[in-house]
Amino acid sequence: QVQLVESGGGLVQPGGSLRLSCAASGFTFSINTMSWVRQAPGKGLEWVSTINTSGTTSYADSVKGRFTISRDNAKNTLYLQMNSLKPEDTGVYYCRRPASGSRGQGTQVTVSS
Repeated sequence: QVQLVESGGGLVQPGGSLRLSCAASGFTFSINTMSWVRQAPGKGLEWVSTINTSGTTSYADSVKGRFTISRDNAKNTLYLQMNSLKPEDTGVYYCRRPASGSRGQGTQVTVSS
């Protein structure tokens, strides 16, 4: 079955950086568009970024210019490089496969001084 396992979250100061990873299995990763979504405390899910099979990327306005999504099809892994982090980036980050709506268990990102 589809498995998505996120890692790389943690506590970081404002202005810092983190790199999230998502290990995928149970489906053909290379032919699937993949996304990152997040959920801030007390709020609903928010789309962050998407990368399609051709490597074309898109970003929410709130993260554009600071976050970079990428993928390594040989490793079945999705990444999210997050720079210039802000307190409002705090939340649980999920890797998502839009075709099935599947997402992982999430990884916590906390931006605080």
